[in-house]
Amino acid sequence: MNLFAARLTGKMSSTEAFEKTVYEMQERVARWRQIEKSPELAEYLDLKKKVESSAFQERKNELVNRKYKDTDEGRKMSALERLNSSLRMKGYKYALENENFQAFLKFRDSDAFQNRDDNSVSASERRMYNMIYRSAFYKNYQKVLNSSELKQLTELEKETATEDFKKRNALWADSKRWQHSEEYKVEQRYKALANSDDIKFYYSQREQKIDWAELFRPSFDDDMSSSKNWQPGYGYANPAMKDGHSRTTERQAYNGGKNTFYVDGRMDLETREETKKAVAWDEKKGFTEHVFEYTSDVMNTKKAFAQESGMFMAKVRTQGVGHHFFGLSTGKPGNPMIALYHYNGSTHQMGLVNGAKTQMVDLTGVLRSMYHVYTFRWNKNELIWYVNDMEVLRLPNRLPQEAMFYLAQSWLPISEKGGTGKLKVQWARAFHSAE
Repeated sequence: MNLFAARLTGKMSSTEAFEKTVYEMQERVARWRQIEKSPELAEYLDLKKKVESSAFQERKNELVNRKYKDTDEGRKMSALERLNSSLRMKGYKYALENENFQAFLKFRDSDAFQNRDDNSVSASERRMYNMIYRSAFYKNYQKVLNSSELKQLTELEKETATEDFKKRNALWADSKRWQHSEEYKVEQRYKALANSDDIKFYYSQREQKIDWAELFRPSFDDDMSSSKNWQPGYGYANPAMKDGHSRTTERQAYNGGKNTFYVDGRMDLETREETKKAVAWDEKKGFTEHVFEYTSDVMNTKKAFAQESGMFMAKVRTQGVGHHFFGLSTGKPGNPMIALYHYNGSTHQMGLVNGAKTQMVDLTGVLRSMYHVYTFRWNKNELIWYVNDMEVLRLPNRLPQEAMFYLAQSWLPISEKGGTGKLKVQWARAFHSAE
């Protein structure tokens, strides 16, 4: 994989540009997750459910489009007006308010009416009462008094006088009933939230199809300002094993963290020319005392950080001679290891370290004086490696289902020329997977 050509053709972003992208994405995700837990989003989702419900939309359509005359209230008020405005009903009501007519009714219902021809009633009174009795006015009164129209009018007047009817009628008679409704207030609040910067941002990030399942749920972040996360050794799972040993096929002894320095926000593992007697592993003799001409270090985060699956990132470069490794280990010899970064003395590599089944990709065109961000993504199906934002290797997942921790190591094979060198780690991060 030629990274120089990838940079020239734009297939891979510069480290500076990629770090900026990562930072901005982390900021976006942090904001996204903050909004995700906010009362505003909870309110928006609740209102969205209400506003988009068929019941709400039917109610809105009814309030906006229904004509007053088509409502039960409108029909009853129209019937009330029609009955009240008829000549028959006007005559009837006039009769109810006319003093002479009321006096006539009172006389009509008295015993004197039955004997109206006797001398107790004057001739003028008899003429007046006979005139009213035979009049169309009185006949109209009689017809209306026993009519279905009067019964209907009485019922309508009684019903329309209730507070409940007045309230309903006021609603339907209002030409701006939608704007004055509670549903309108709900919809306006929903629209205001939908148009807020936070809600629009929240949904825009989803629409960009960011990989929410794996990206940027921080679990570990080391700026390399101190040794708080690192301890010397391989982090062996078996406490009986001699941790931090070298091999007789190497030129260096590991120095128990004394060759690891935290300077300028960076962790340096330094390989230097220095005679040291230390325990080393020999394939034929086992552990034996051995004199080395160089010292270096192997460091791990086993006590501070270990994780199964997710995303792991480190910003790394090297200088000088030697082999340098930064990756992941279970602390169990024979288990696969992950090389986020490996410099084998001549070539940069990434991949799976697994004995005879090792699968690595060579990265040519890498300037050792330049930092790159090396990323490993581990999900239940695949293992994927990246340099900056360019994918360089993808393999099926055959890793043990157990946590792995960061391991940093520098060494000098005895088969190669000796010399000094450094593994420089600017930072290391890890992120949870939701899977």
